[in-house]
Amino acid sequence: MGRIVSREEIVRLRNELRDQGKLLVFTNGIFDLLHRGHLDLLNRAKNLGDVLVVGLNSDASARRNKGQKRPIISQDDRAFMLCHLIPVDYVLIFEEDTPYECIKEIKPDVLVKGADYAVHQIVGSDIVLGYGGKVVPVPLARGKSSTQIINSIVEKFVLNLNKS
Repeated sequence: MGRIVSREEIVRLRNELRDQGKLLVFTNGIFDLLHRGHLDLLNRAKNLGDVLVVGLNSDASARRNKGQKRPIISQDDRAFMLCHLIPVDYVLIFEEDTPYECIKEIKPDVLVKGADYAVHQIVGSDIVLGYGGKVVPVPLARGKSSTQIINSIVEKFVLNLNKS
C-alpha cells in the first residue's frame, strides 16, 4: 500500500533508490473520479521502473486547472484512493498549477504522462531529458475521462430530472 509523502521524503528516497540502482517513475494528475484510464496509466507507469510516485494536484491547483466546480473528490480522498492502488508506491500532493518544481527537485528516472501530449509538451520533460532520464507518453484509454463521466451523469440524471 502506498503512502502520502512530502517532497523532502521523496528527495531522500530518490537518493536511496539511486544508490541501489533502482528506477523512480513519476506521473501526475488530478485523478478526480478515478476510472479505467487512470488505472491503465498507473499500471503502465509502474511497469517502467521500481517505484512509482504520483504527483497529485491539490484541490486549489485542480480548481485553477479545471474550474471552480472541480475537483469533485477532495485531495485527501483522492490521495487515499491512489495510495490503495497496487501500482502506486507514493503520493505527493502539490499546490502549484503544474508539477514542474516537484520534478526539478525529485529528478525522476522516468517521467510518464498520457499520450495526448507530445514529449516536448509534457511538463518537466526538459528537466528529465536534460539529465538523461526518459520521458514516456503512454496511450490513453479511449473514451475514459473524468470530464466524460461528469457529462454523462449530467446528461443521464440531471437533464432527465427536468423532463420528468
